[in-house]
Amino acid sequence: MDWVYNDYELKDNKRASAALNTQLPPKGFGSHSNKTILGRYDSPMTKHLDLENWIRRDVFEFFLGFDKPYFNICTHLDVTNLLTMLSDRGAKSSVSLAYHYYALRAANEIEPFRYRLQAGQVLVYDVIHGGTTVLLPSEIFTLAYFEYDASFEKFMAGAQRAMNEALSGDGAFRPNPRDDMIHFTTLPWVSFTSFSHARNWGREDSVPKIAFGKFKKVDGRTLLPFSVEVHHALMDGLHVGRYVTRLEEALHEPEKFIGS
Repeated sequence: MDWVYNDYELKDNKRASAALNTQLPPKGFGSHSNKTILGRYDSPMTKHLDLENWIRRDVFEFFLGFDKPYFNICTHLDVTNLLTMLSDRGAKSSVSLAYHYYALRAANEIEPFRYRLQAGQVLVYDVIHGGTTVLLPSEIFTLAYFEYDASFEKFMAGAQRAMNEALSGDGAFRPNPRDDMIHFTTLPWVSFTSFSHARNWGREDSVPKIAFGKFKKVDGRTLLPFSVEVHHALMDGLHVGRYVTRLEEALHEPEKFIGS
């Protein structure tokens, strides 16, 4: 079984009860305008940010030299509508992979989440993918990596294959050095309110890290603890706020993504 036991919690709950544009894209993930925006995420092409003319150049250089240049924001996401949609569809879709999809889709929409540090330069990826922790029967965890696809169905199929391969493999821990991804993890036993990731200070690590926690019920709604950690040289609280807002919008009307 995969690390994200919220799939099984759901069953229990049922039984129990700027150089480049960083502006917020148009509202409504399911709109025609957003399909146009997301249509460009089908290429592995990269480009470098023009640091000389970047409006954040001074802020970039200031935080670049920090021993700990990362900041972390924790909140709770309302996933009630997502769980209802998955239940109504009748398909045996993984709840955990479903919220990985929405988190990764929103990250692809907010450009700074596609920035990566490499040799003092800032690369801008056209598309970023995902990797997540997988708990093995031995209670040791390994990693699974999956490609992003704007289509919910295609993403879910590919991500499930990656999870199955990790579960049926030799269990070896093989971190992927690619940086065109988001690093995901899940702590399904704790409804956390704070989170901190292990970091290697000697590396130029600028990959955003996202964590999910244990579902909690509040006033009839199901909330998911959520943490996002980013490199301050590449983005500010404004950009993380935009990201969380987009994710909240998507989870409020998750059906708009099905078949898109």
